[in-house]
Amino acid sequence: MNTPNNKRGRETEERMERVFVELLQSRNLDQISISELCQKAKVNRTTFYAHYDGLYSIADAIRLKLEANMKEMYHDAIGLRVNSHDYLKLFRHIKENQVLYRTYFKLGYDNQYKIITYDKDLSAKHFGNKLLSYHMEFFRAGITRIIKMWLDGGCRESAEEMFDVIKSEYQGREQ
Repeated sequence: MNTPNNKRGRETEERMERVFVELLQSRNLDQISISELCQKAKVNRTTFYAHYDGLYSIADAIRLKLEANMKEMYHDAIGLRVNSHDYLKLFRHIKENQVLYRTYFKLGYDNQYKIITYDKDLSAKHFGNKLLSYHMEFFRAGITRIIKMWLDGGCRESAEEMFDVIKSEYQGREQ
């Protein structure tokens, strides 16, 4: 009997997602076929479609897992409705999961921006609610670009060094 979320089904999904991510490291999404993915993951198309609606569906599943992992990492701060300002934790996570983050950005999910949140209350305090949306976009675009550059360079710098870059850009502001 096929029980949803059984161990074998989860292992099959993990294998298909792992192969999908591997394929994305050398190609774009539109250059990957379901047939090739199934062949490399050693599953048939019926099995693939039992788990996913198509390639965008598997891409979304990977995105959701990464975003859920991020939420879990900042669970305490989210529960208290505060910004932990712990970007060191973020940079360590990125360094440990470089392939997943490269995949996330390659699929264009950074435009939906769910992995980094912006503390609107703290910003209102710093900027007096003036042009807040511009400040938020500046921060999001800046940190995204820094993360992408770091990933493109193979994360040679330490997470601590990257955190220092962020801190130095916000010197003089109360946290």
